[in-house]
Amino acid sequence: MTNWKQIDTYVRQWLKEARLRIFDSFQKTLDIQTKSDRNDLVTNIDKETEEFFTKNIAANFPDHHIVGEEGFGDTIDKTEGILWIIDPIDGTVNFVHQQRNFAISIGIYENGKGRLGYIYDVVHDELYFVESGKGAYFNDTPIAKMADTKVSDAIIGINSSWLIANRHIPISNLHALVRDSRAARSIGAASLEFAYVATGRLDAYISMRLSPWDFAAGRLLVEELGGVVTTVKGELLQTLKSSTVFVSNKGLHEEILKQYLLK
Repeated sequence: MTNWKQIDTYVRQWLKEARLRIFDSFQKTLDIQTKSDRNDLVTNIDKETEEFFTKNIAANFPDHHIVGEEGFGDTIDKTEGILWIIDPIDGTVNFVHQQRNFAISIGIYENGKGRLGYIYDVVHDELYFVESGKGAYFNDTPIAKMADTKVSDAIIGINSSWLIANRHIPISNLHALVRDSRAARSIGAASLEFAYVATGRLDAYISMRLSPWDFAAGRLLVEELGGVVTTVKGELLQTLKSSTVFVSNKGLHEEILKQYLLK
């Protein structure tokens, strides 16, 4: 039988160790490279942090599988067994330019079902944690269930680039959503935007392109608190596939889908 308490203890220890490593990098020159485009950055610290986690997981849980953004894990297409999905630094552009507003994101699944999720705001030492079916926590404080809101009272998390061009939703519909809402914000780190929706700092989050490591932990957190996570078409996410993503409380999710995303 899997000892989830032991896994949780290890993850919390590794997060603290990774934090010290990342803080140490603030005084050093980063090796910065681009991936898909000039705004898709990766640094030596992204790679070193993921390697740190994968080595520790392999040493302590050799029968577990790992999928990581920087490729230090396994190449798999099935969710059988215990699977760790890791983003070592979510929000690399923020990490490079601001040295804040980035997070370590870890989602742990068993046979396709979420078990544990961690979103760690490294600079602020803030941990959003979920154990599916047993509650969600901000540091050690339980997070309340998500309350419904209306568009007119909502703060929408959306990157401005999606308001210029995308192939999924008519721009005019998204412009209308932003106009009708109370405000729009962009943090630049998907895992933190999930966490902010979960804790009521945002009311919804929309992205036209996220990878599994972007949403693996945040999805578990939001769903545990009664929120809804789907594609922008209202479809269920697939654990190992990139997708559009729409996150919000239940009532707002229905309103935005009907009036803006599926219109």
